[in-house]
Amino acid sequence: MSEPTVEVHLSPEQLHLSLREDARIGLAATPKWLPPKWFYDARGSELFEEITRLPEYFPTRTERELLRASATHVAEATSAQILVELGSGSSDKTRLLLAALTAHGTLERYVPQDVSEAALVSATRQLADEFPELTVHGIVSDFTDTLHNLPRGGRRMIAFLGGTLGNLVPEEREEFLASIAEVLDEGEQLLLGVGLVTDPAVLVPAYDDAAGVTARFNLNLLSVLNEQLGADFDVSKFRHVALWDAAHEWIEMRLEATTAMTVRLPVLGTKVRFAEGEQMRTEISAKFRPEGICKELERAGFGSDRVWTDPQERFALVLADRVG
Repeated sequence: MSEPTVEVHLSPEQLHLSLREDARIGLAATPKWLPPKWFYDARGSELFEEITRLPEYFPTRTERELLRASATHVAEATSAQILVELGSGSSDKTRLLLAALTAHGTLERYVPQDVSEAALVSATRQLADEFPELTVHGIVSDFTDTLHNLPRGGRRMIAFLGGTLGNLVPEEREEFLASIAEVLDEGEQLLLGVGLVTDPAVLVPAYDDAAGVTARFNLNLLSVLNEQLGADFDVSKFRHVALWDAAHEWIEMRLEATTAMTVRLPVLGTKVRFAEGEQMRTEISAKFRPEGICKELERAGFGSDRVWTDPQERFALVLADRVG
């Protein structure tokens, strides 16, 4: 068994500077916003793992069952030698793909990517123990700025699971999918996991659960700003909001100020004013229709899409080939 390796392209200092820049721009905007990648400090990651086990939160377990049912078909269709996963996290669901591809006899290398070096080091060690026949090579980076670091030298498949594509607005998705197409050779594949448009009565509670775990997850973002940027947000004076935007077909998560206040951010040398009832967007989670995501992939340079959905059509796995 070869020892797992982790290649760092995003230092803690760079991560801190990126947070500062996002806070500087997003908190000065109208309306205010912050990108969801800052949810995932140690506490936020723990809360998200708790969310995935909630009865209301169907995406994770639905995607896992889809992978369980389709992983062998994916392995046969791709014969991938290198599996690259963007935003890998704990690589929990990905183990189903790894098992299918190693059983198929083609997979040689797994390349998980994540922003957290500590999480990636832990995950790569576990995976190297579980799959001793594989070379495991982690990359610490931001998935939107890492594609040029991807390995070559074998038939590759990029996996982007968990519905994370939906966190990007349409213009960002277009640019991101095109950039993936640029680094893949003809015949290599992209495997996407995307949430589908479904009944808002089912969808909204997945982002606003009865136990309040998602609320704590959302509010933790303010604690991240307090800890990392020396801000003085009073977390108790904000509330979690989740709503369905039917026009854009996405869920929005927001934080709403329950009273007027001024927040100091000494690291940025600025103050931010919130009116009572003012909302700050912290995440969008776009949902797709199968024909719509296939068209987006086609515009980016992909074709021959194979789509697997659950019986209730709430989630989809899409396998797309890079075309010339």
